[in-house]
Amino acid sequence: QVQLVESGGGLVQPGGSLSLSCAASGSIFSIETMSWYRQAPGKQRELVAAITKGGSTDYTDSVKGRFTISRDNAKRTVSLQMNSPKPEDTAVYYCNADVRHTYYLTPRNYWGQGTQVTVSS
Repeated sequence: QVQLVESGGGLVQPGGSLSLSCAASGSIFSIETMSWYRQAPGKQRELVAAITKGGSTDYTDSVKGRFTISRDNAKRTVSLQMNSPKPEDTAVYYCNADVRHTYYLTPRNYWGQGTQVTVSS
């Protein structure tokens, strides 16, 4: 019913920059919170950053001051600007969204397929 498609992953040098994007499509009345998660090999998936429909943001401590999450409600997209990435930021990054299919239904949670980000020189 809803597809989240990420783009923009790849190889980036420490101290460089990389931008991830995620576009939502399908049966959507509105999108509440949109988030980026990541999962490194052998580790649990963790929340990186989240942004509400109204624009309030939250970040995990390790990326504060380096990553910026933003969204375009009209285009149904969310982005993650990664500045000064570190090798420990290497992971598969997943887009996540709470989607309302109608105004009266509880939002449902959806995941993208993930995009690999590798930080290495």
